[in-house]
Amino acid sequence: MLNSIRESPLYRIANPRSVVFFGASNNISAMGTNLLMSLQSAGFEGPIYPVHPREKEVLGLKTHERVLDLPEVPDLAVIVLPTGIVNKTVEECGRKGIRRAVVVSGGFREVGPEGAALEEDLKGIAKRHGIRLLGPNCLGVANPHHHLNTTFIPHEGPGGFIGLASQSGSFVTQLFDYLSRLGLGFSTAFSVGNEADMDLVDCMEYLSACPHTRVIALYIEGIRRGRAFMEAARKITPRKPMVALYVGGSDTGKRAGFSHTGAMAGPDELYSGVFRQSGVIRARSVTELFDFCWVLGGLPRPEGPGVIIQTHSGGPGAAAADSCGRAGLKLPPLSEDTVEALREFVPHTGSLNNPVDLTFSKNPDDFYSNIPRILIREKNAHVLLVYFLTPSQVVKRALGQMGLPHDQVEEQALKYADHQCESIKDLLRTENKPIVGYTFRSLEEPAIKGLIDRGIPVFSGPERAARAIAAIVEYAGCVHRVLNLQR
Repeated sequence: MLNSIRESPLYRIANPRSVVFFGASNNISAMGTNLLMSLQSAGFEGPIYPVHPREKEVLGLKTHERVLDLPEVPDLAVIVLPTGIVNKTVEECGRKGIRRAVVVSGGFREVGPEGAALEEDLKGIAKRHGIRLLGPNCLGVANPHHHLNTTFIPHEGPGGFIGLASQSGSFVTQLFDYLSRLGLGFSTAFSVGNEADMDLVDCMEYLSACPHTRVIALYIEGIRRGRAFMEAARKITPRKPMVALYVGGSDTGKRAGFSHTGAMAGPDELYSGVFRQSGVIRARSVTELFDFCWVLGGLPRPEGPGVIIQTHSGGPGAAAADSCGRAGLKLPPLSEDTVEALREFVPHTGSLNNPVDLTFSKNPDDFYSNIPRILIREKNAHVLLVYFLTPSQVVKRALGQMGLPHDQVEEQALKYADHQCESIKDLLRTENKPIVGYTFRSLEEPAIKGLIDRGIPVFSGPERAARAIAAIVEYAGCVHRVLNLQR
């Protein structure tokens, strides 16, 4: 493994000081132009050198006719050119002294024998000049912490803690908004494409050394270096969780993956075994991939599978209990000490079993402070799962009935939501046990969004919440198993 992140051949791809761009023009519908606009909108702080044979200026940047004319040797070349001139361009980059490249252009191995021959030629050129490259047939890299984005869609939201290595460029560029709405973001995300040179394993090693990365996500259509993958994963997973989505296990997925990047998929059972022996958590959908990353990167590790459910409605509590059981989790009974401590706050119409069901409380603050504080200290439980329901219109109605002027209702409702969210955040920080939420309300509602913005995962429905909790419980067992294999 790397002693320093700077030892990785990906370091100057993810952290370039200067970039030369091939394939951008003043035609705003061109792929290369859009990628350059993404780089500009990310606020990249170093020089950008567009190369264009005719245009004197592209998107406000002075162009050069040839890469050999550049005033310096850029750290990174981004190439979005017709397939037939890609290899010649890489050759010229090598002569200039450029040693890192992202080849976005497709038309290589994924299209058949003729493209495969071109890709072999590309590999030979890169090797001859000592160039390390991502691609071809990829979208490159997004590193919001370095204001770098070579992908199609502008980055949204701040940098986060999820490192991604993907054999699909779409999952790098199309999920910016999705993650941002969950208060999440990428630390660094790599699109590896056909993996002519650097592959998933190289990305895993980089992300394992990345200080911004707390969890590593993998989108896999086929693993080329199986032994290297397992050896790297076994070294990484005891320190950083890894979650993988493998889509080549079915016949349809296998065919789609081969036509996409030329990946050679294997049997589903084989990949499950590889992940299990390597300590990698397997996700079964894109949603699960990032749900699992959310809790694994954002919450403390549970010491067991015991879950306490807190709710103020019987139906959602029963649904959560069922979801937990289906996910292999346990709902332990409450200890006598916990039951006694709860009596003051739970009305006689509620339930002191697990799930703990208030039905109603005259002091709503108890739901966000006193009750969860008692439950999270329950010695028989390891995770607190909370059903959150604080409709903003109900809060506003109550404030209006209390005589608050209409123009102050909105402001006070937001302050009330912030107060409740801060109570849960403080609890997570002081008790060092996972707190997970679920709701059937919109995740954009102030009381829910406030929790998400403070690092509390809140899922749409109990099923996703239960599976995410099961993933962090599974991870603890994976680490133990991998460490035993290394002894």
